[in-house]
Formats: sequence, C-alpha cells, structure tokens
Amino acid sequence: MRGNANQYGLKTMAGLVFCLTLILCWSLPVAGGGKKSDSEVKLSAKATKPDETGKQVITVTMNINKGWHAYANPVGNADLRSSQTVITVTGKEKVNLVKVAYPEGKVVNDKVIGNYRTYEGQVNIPVTVQRAKGDTGPLEVAVRFMVCQDKEGVCLLPATVKLPVK
Repeated sequence: MRGNANQYGLKTMAGLVFCLTLILCWSLPVAGGGKKSDSEVKLSAKATKPDETGKQVITVTMNINKGWHAYANPVGNADLRSSQTVITVTGKEKVNLVKVAYPEGKVVNDKVIGNYRTYEGQVNIPVTVQRAKGDTGPLEVAVRFMVCQDKEGVCLLPATVKLPVK
C-alpha cells in the first residue's frame, strides 16, 4: 500500500508543478528574449459575405509548426483550461458570436496530469457570427493560444493574435 501512496504523491506533485508552470506562463509579462507562442504558429482568417440576415462564417486557420502543439478547446482537462485556444470576434457594430466550431483535437494520454486534447499541423476553425442587418464593416478576430513542444518539454508564453476580416 505504501508504494501506491508514494506513487500517488509523486503524481500529485508533478501535476502541481505543471499547473503552477502554466499559471506562471499565463501571468508573466513578456520579458526581453521571452519567446511567445505566435512565433510557432501562423494564423489567417477568411470570411464569407454576410447573408441577407447578417449571418457570416469566418474560417480561422492555425498552421502550427512541426513538433509543436496548441491546446484544443475544450482541452478536456480542468488543469489546462486556461491554456486552451479561444476565439473572439468584434466589430464597430455589435457582433453576436453564434458558434465557434472548435475541432476535437488529438487526445494526449498523460499519466501525470491526465488526458488532454491538442491541435497540431493545420487546423481550420469555423466561426459563425450574426451581424446587424446591413453591417458590412470590418471585423477583428482575436485568437488566444499557447503552444508547447513535447520533445524538448518547452512551453512558450501565451499569445493573442488579432486578425482583420472583411
């Protein structure tokens, strides 16, 4: 029984260290030389024309460099929730976010902190918005995310990238 208790204690401690590292990464300002997650991800956004009711679909594309992953939404692990990818849309006129169809992502089985989901490679995320009737002004899509590299055990500072969309 003692071996199981020690094993449980080590897993708990490792999970705590990992969680504290993530919290620290999210809360630290970017220091000189601190690399941010957007250095390993290229983002773009394309939109359809609004239909007669003002509904519009924006496709956000994340191209994540090989060997890196971003945390999916939902990430599937409460300890990593603050690291999951989040998309918001704003405009000069009020924009109602109808639905962000986040892909499921790849399940990572981690014996220390538990399972979670990630995005790798190219990921397309459709976002449906409802605009005011007649509103054709530009929109701004903000994508907040954090990337890590398993091979090196490195996570970069989180980033929020803002993209203009017409």
